[in-house]
Amino acid sequence: MTTLVTGATGFVGSALVRCLLDAGHQVRVMVRSTSALANIQGLDVEIVTGDLAEPGSLRNAVKACDSLFHVAADYRLWVRNSSDLYRANVEGTTALMQAAVNAGVAKIVYTSSVATLGLNSDGSPADENTPVSLADMIGHYKRSKYMAEQAVQQMIDEQNLPAIIVNPSTPIGPRDIKPTPTGRMVLDAACGRMPAYVDTGLNLAHVDDVARGHLLAFEQGEFGERYILGGEDMTLQQIFDVISQISGHSAPKIKLPHNLVLPIAYLSEAWAWLIRGAEPRATVDGVRMSKKLMYFSSDKARRELGYVTRPAREALSDAIDWFLEHNYCAK
Repeated sequence: MTTLVTGATGFVGSALVRCLLDAGHQVRVMVRSTSALANIQGLDVEIVTGDLAEPGSLRNAVKACDSLFHVAADYRLWVRNSSDLYRANVEGTTALMQAAVNAGVAKIVYTSSVATLGLNSDGSPADENTPVSLADMIGHYKRSKYMAEQAVQQMIDEQNLPAIIVNPSTPIGPRDIKPTPTGRMVLDAACGRMPAYVDTGLNLAHVDDVARGHLLAFEQGEFGERYILGGEDMTLQQIFDVISQISGHSAPKIKLPHNLVLPIAYLSEAWAWLIRGAEPRATVDGVRMSKKLMYFSSDKARRELGYVTRPAREALSDAIDWFLEHNYCAK
């Protein structure tokens, strides 16, 4: 059985590849010609070159595959050209799903995000049925992922696309090579570079648990259903306190109002516009998102898939150990 994984060189994708290999899958990975392969180096996988922006390459990638895990996405809260996000996340996903249908792929797991879900105004954990619409999406990343998930759901309804949708929360752990926006926050705090924080909350999950949740969705999930793959709800202050205990660096003591941080984010983005290649340390969309507690329930995945998670402290410890081992504090 040949299983195609997109996004295999990334954070969640590389963890999933390891999980699939351990489960006995014959894994093919689709990578771009410019992809760094460090995260899959030494793994027993077949490598094919493909790009979500090139439909012809997708047909070749899914050829003779029995199953597909579509993990690849453009995850950036700030981009110079927002059309890049829609091209990869919406148009690329739609083209890949169509290629899979045409190739007769029997089962698909599509990696969406909790970014597409609604949030409860009282801060209680949201689930798969919390009401939400496109108008609730803050920023181009969330909008693009919402539209991509809607496109997949439409193909499930209209073309019997054999797909299961998973919605990971905030994965933390080893091999976050970019790192992701949340990984960057953990890194900065672990290296003593976080002077202040805002009042918000996140749902943290170990990346290897999220990967295992993908496999469980493949094995136990039902077509057309979606499953939140989350972990532990924590305030940002709690997260920084745990990071301080692990790293030895003091947690930030200054809590800044969101309305004070927003102008800083605008300035940070303006600087990034001026300096080509630079990325803002704070983003406007990120600050706007942080005004709500981003808490989620994985009860459905636990009940129907047998999904289990470890404490967030372990995820943070594994992430920090990996960053320090690879000298990220100097970067």
